[in-house]
Amino acid sequence: MTEEIDLIIETARESMNGSIAHLEKSLLNIRAGKANPQMLGGVFVDYYGSQTPLSQVANVNVPDARTISVTPWEKNMIQPIEKAILIANLGLNPMNNGENIIINIPPLTEERRKELVKQAKSEAEDAKIGIRNVRKDANNDIKKEEKNGVSEDICKDAEDRIQKLTDNYIKKIDEIFAVKEAEILKV
Repeated sequence: MTEEIDLIIETARESMNGSIAHLEKSLLNIRAGKANPQMLGGVFVDYYGSQTPLSQVANVNVPDARTISVTPWEKNMIQPIEKAILIANLGLNPMNNGENIIINIPPLTEERRKELVKQAKSEAEDAKIGIRNVRKDANNDIKKEEKNGVSEDICKDAEDRIQKLTDNYIKKIDEIFAVKEAEILKV
């Protein structure tokens, strides 16, 4: 009978890990004033009629802390890449020199930093909601197992384990947010 309970707890843990992974990926897209190739991770280029990730049509690198360089593998892709970066609405201004595209990352204003912190906080809150939803689903599954004959003590213990997991993951989210907040506010 406890295999079902262990499975419920393991499934909850995997879902919570998924929430953390999603949060970390979301926070990578929030720029903190430093150039990062992942800032262009959501850019899709029209490559011969199909939407293709930028990383599959060009080399993206960071020559210094304030610059992103995009070197297309095919010269005729410069215009479509430049257009795709503008369409992505990242607040970046690409310039091309015929060979590659240079993107200067402007320093963040205090107001913009506060907006980015709010955005990061919102992502963290969404992740916490996700964790709490996993807890609710797991507890509902445990209650079903109790109705199916699993002892009350085992179910109570399982609910406690789920709560400890939830607390640990919420704490982890707070730590991840604190690191991102410090990164954004650092001038």
